[in-house]
Amino acid sequence: MSFRTLTRVALVDDDDAFRDALAERLELDGLTVSAFASAEAALRVLGDRFDGVVVTDLRMPGMDGRQLVERLSVIDPDLPVVMMTGHGDIAEAVDAMKRGAYDFLAKPFAPERLVETVRRALEKRALVLDNRRLAALATDDEVSIPLSGTSPPIEALRAAIRRLADARVDVLIEGETGSGKEAVARAIHNAGVRRLKPFVAVACAALPEVGLESLLMGQAAGAGPGLLRRREGQIEQSHQGTLFLDEIDLAPRAAQLLLLRVLEEREVLPLGAMEPHALDLRVLAATKGDPVEAVARGDLREDLYYRLNVVRLRTPPLRERRDDVPLLFARFLGRAADRLGRESPPIDQAIRRRLIEHDWPGNLRELANYASQVAVGLAAPSSGAEPGSAPLSAEGLVQRVQAYEAALIRESLTLHQGDIRQVTAALQIPRKTLYDKMARHGIVPASHRSSPAG
Repeated sequence: MSFRTLTRVALVDDDDAFRDALAERLELDGLTVSAFASAEAALRVLGDRFDGVVVTDLRMPGMDGRQLVERLSVIDPDLPVVMMTGHGDIAEAVDAMKRGAYDFLAKPFAPERLVETVRRALEKRALVLDNRRLAALATDDEVSIPLSGTSPPIEALRAAIRRLADARVDVLIEGETGSGKEAVARAIHNAGVRRLKPFVAVACAALPEVGLESLLMGQAAGAGPGLLRRREGQIEQSHQGTLFLDEIDLAPRAAQLLLLRVLEEREVLPLGAMEPHALDLRVLAATKGDPVEAVARGDLREDLYYRLNVVRLRTPPLRERRDDVPLLFARFLGRAADRLGRESPPIDQAIRRRLIEHDWPGNLRELANYASQVAVGLAAPSSGAEPGSAPLSAEGLVQRVQAYEAALIRESLTLHQGDIRQVTAALQIPRKTLYDKMARHGIVPASHRSSPAG
């Protein structure tokens, strides 16, 4: 799922000449128009999944505009309907708004007013449909949340996981912090025959210098004071299952040497034991960055790298799978709301804008944290502050206000297809001021123009 800019308009009017002229004007502004000569004809097409808005005349033979509003309110109470009416019928138009109409325009009206009203209604409709899709996605949890999505990078990664599930090879997983490396490792384990045996995750960065061998290799009975029974180490616990070495590049050098021997011999020698224990191991390891660079820095032993690097997978960061962000957010939000015992809250325009525009340098972890803040009502996206940021300093406030201003200008340019006249009207600033601000923020109006959607 990705957030979309809606362009569809259902235009209902029994005056053929007026309807055709109005449809042509709307299409010149980049909107996609379906024209109907009667309310009955429109009702045969419109449904609760219509991704657009309705513009209808009030007075028509047969079913009139008010009756159309009432029928559409039953089909979808959130479908925006804009009413066109003569000056003498304004009272009836106001009554139609009470019954569910979004807005009304008294004839004669400037076409620009209609376009502006329609675009506002389309923005509202987009938010409604996005919230519905997010709510549906939040309950669809067929795969691990980090691996959810339909973007090419994540589909390629899921295909690789399926191929590797039962392959008798070790795998090196690389990716940025928070990109889902452990989720990839667990998916490989769960997709194969080893899923019935343990998945043992070793946090290599937290391995101690003292007691390292006992922790990883285990101890034989009598190897220490009061140790009456043999104690398995973390490596042996993964026998016939999967051993996941998380952040192997941050493991102490002594641990790397020990793990190298285990990988080469596929056996462990517990402290105090006379004979090694043979193991059936599937080893998956992860690095927080490029393992080649880790070798060059001396953080990762070169021989260990080559031993692990039989197959190499890369988890894509969120900026490379932006189309998956809404779906991932929906599932994180649903999970956070479940923990709180409440319904997932609807998103507003500020949250929607953040999901679209933010680069998510913290990847899945940052997105999950933001979803938790939205779930408890602490996200405060309209402030312009990053979730979890420190209180604003004077300098930080200026920078964030400028960033918010730039975002509003870009949003308005996109909404109005780069039409400077419409943008100045929507933002209520002079043309020269708008050009000055665009120059300051490096915004190019032409990049926001696009051909009408078909």
